[in-house]
Amino acid sequence: MMVDLPLVLGGLVVGFVVGLTGMGGGALMTPMLIFVFRVDPLVAVSSDVVASLFMKPAGAWVHLRRRTVNLPLVGWLCLGSVPAAFSGALLIKAIPFGDQLDTVLRYVLGVALLLASFGLVVRAVLQMVRARSAFGEGPAAPSAPELVVRPLPTVLLGAVAGLMVGLTSVGAGSVIIVILLLMYPALKASQVVGTDLVQAVPLVAAASVGHLLYGDFSLGLTVSLLIGAIPGAWFGAHVSSRAPGGIIRRALAILLLASSLKLLGAPLWLVLVAAGSSLVGGNLVWVWVRRRLATPVTERTAPRTLTAPDDPTRIDESSRKP
Repeated sequence: MMVDLPLVLGGLVVGFVVGLTGMGGGALMTPMLIFVFRVDPLVAVSSDVVASLFMKPAGAWVHLRRRTVNLPLVGWLCLGSVPAAFSGALLIKAIPFGDQLDTVLRYVLGVALLLASFGLVVRAVLQMVRARSAFGEGPAAPSAPELVVRPLPTVLLGAVAGLMVGLTSVGAGSVIIVILLLMYPALKASQVVGTDLVQAVPLVAAASVGHLLYGDFSLGLTVSLLIGAIPGAWFGAHVSSRAPGGIIRRALAILLLASSLKLLGAPLWLVLVAAGSSLVGGNLVWVWVRRRLATPVTERTAPRTLTAPDDPTRIDESSRKP
C-alpha cells in the first residue's frame, strides 16, 4: 500500500480546518477528492466518512480536556444523528435518482451556508462594537452549566445532520455549527466547535459502518488522508480551544462562504478569489474597528476645552512678570 504525499498534505489542511472550526470535513474533503484528485464520487464519500471517524476524535479530545464541550447537548444531538447517519448510508443505494437527490441537498446546503456566512459577519461586527473589543469576545471559557437545552429541536437537528452525512458526507459540522449558534447564543464559538466535534464522533461512526458495508471504501486513499488529517485536527483544536471567539467566527464565516460557493457549483478559481477577498477585506475592516475601539469615546466625541475662567488653579498670564 503506497502513501500518496499530495493526499497527506490535503488531509493535513482539511484536518486543521476541522479542528479549528468543527466543520469543513465533508464540505472540503469530498470536493477536494473529486475535483483535485479525480476520485470517483462514491469512493470519495465513503473514504471521507471513514477518515472522519479517526480524524474527529483527535480534535474532540483536546476540547474535552479544555472543557469547551457541552455534554448534555452532545447527548441529545447523538440521539437523533446516530440512527439517521446509519440510515443515510443505506439509503444511498435504495433511493432512486440518488444523483439528483445529492445535487438538491448540495444546493440547499450551499444557499444555507451562504446566508449563514453573511449572518456571522454582521454578528461579528455588532459583537465587536457592543463588547468594545476587536476580538468580539474573550478567550474560551468552560461551558456554562446553567445552559437550558431544548431537547426536541436538538434531536431534530442531529437527525437532519446525520442523514445528510450518511447520504453525502457533507453537513454535520456545517448544519450543526450554524444552527447551534442560533439556538444557543449563550455558547461561545469555541464551545460550539468543541460540542460539534464530540457529537460528530458517534455520528461518523454510525455512517462509517454503513459505508463499510454498503459503500465503496478505499483503504489506501483513507490511510493517506489520515496521516495528515489526524495531526492537523489535533493542532487545529488546540488553536480553537484557546483562541478568542471572534477570530474563530471570522474563520467560520470565510469557510462557510468558500464551502457554499463550492457546493453551488462555482469553479475553484472563483472560490479561491472569494475566500481571499473576504480574508483581505475582513482584515481591513477589523483593523479599522480595532483603531476605533482603541480610542476612548470621550476623545472621539467630546470637544477639547480649555481651563474654565473661574478655575482657582488657573494662572493669570497678565500677572506674570516678564
